Amino acid sequence: MKEKQRVVASWPPERQGAYARVCDGLRAYRMIAAMWIRSTMAYRASFVLAVTGNLVVSGLDFVAILLMFSQVDRLGGYSLPEVAFLYGASAAAFGLAQLAFGSLDRLGSRVRDGTLDTLLVRPVPVLAQVAADRFALRRLGRITQGLLILGYATAALDISWTPLKMLMLPLMLLSGGVIFSAVFVAGAAFQFVAQDASEVQNSFTYGGTTLLQYPPTVFAKDLVRGVTFVLPLAFVNWLPALYVLGRPYPLDLPTWVAFAPPLVAAGCCALAGIAWRAGLRSYRSTGS
Repeated sequence: MKEKQRVVASWPPERQGAYARVCDGLRAYRMIAAMWIRSTMAYRASFVLAVTGNLVVSGLDFVAILLMFSQVDRLGGYSLPEVAFLYGASAAAFGLAQLAFGSLDRLGSRVRDGTLDTLLVRPVPVLAQVAADRFALRRLGRITQGLLILGYATAALDISWTPLKMLMLPLMLLSGGVIFSAVFVAGAAFQFVAQDASEVQNSFTYGGTTLLQYPPTVFAKDLVRGVTFVLPLAFVNWLPALYVLGRPYPLDLPTWVAFAPPLVAAGCCALAGIAWRAGLRSYRSTGS
């Protein structure tokens, strides 16, 4: 009985300790990001040009889609506004994740040259330091481009809006951003082992968002199964967007899966956290 009382008594401080670590990580991330933002805004003209350039370069992907539709009326049975809806949702969700965690793709170089050691001695979570390092505010260009195309699609489409469909839009963008963020973290964890695996990580992040910009009907069913049940990128935009568009789901999935992105995002975050902790424990420094 006394042992049980000791365990119960120790439980709140442990929870408070975990909560405090999360708060410390968020506070450190905010401070590091704010430092880079101040550095960026010191040259406002350069910042405007960088955002504009990012907006234009990322917009070239949609130009390629427009060129396709100059030759065909439909792509995989989808009209241009429907494809634009998928494109805008994917681009905006990925842009949010890239803004917050895009710097993680440089972790491999830190592992190779040993500069990660300087982050380990600081009383701040390593993930917050690496993610906020060189925070690039210019990535707002991709988010803006995605939202503009999403706005065009919603205006061009004849959608019978309901409260659930209106709620699905922000839910889709936020959940998609969290799912892509989890992929960024998991890919960074893999770099602890591979050290030079940024291209492998990019194949799932940048490659994933390119895949989701097109309707699932243009891909083989095995690939659609893979991005639904293995790496659940389909929950970023395919499944919730098809609910808004009134389109049938791939693989004859039930209707309720359109509302599963928040749960999938939470599961992806949990798995990415486990992978990150395992990768960080396996780190043995360079010995220099």
